[in-house]
Amino acid sequence: MNNTLLIVIAVIAVILLVTGGFVQSLQFLLWVGVVLLVLAVIVFLLRSLSGKKRL
Repeated sequence: MNNTLLIVIAVIAVILLVTGGFVQSLQFLLWVGVVLLVLAVIVFLLRSLSGKKRL
C-alpha cells in the first residue's frame, strides 16, 4: 500500500513539473510575441511616416 501511494505521489509530481514548465515556456513565448508585435508596429510607422517604399 505504501509503494502504491509513493508511485501515485511521484506521478502527480512529474505531471505538475511538466505542466509548470509548459506554462512558463508559453508565458515566455507570449512576451516574445508582444515584443515582436511592438517592433513590427514601430517599423511600420517609421516606414509609413518617412515615405520609403523599399523592403
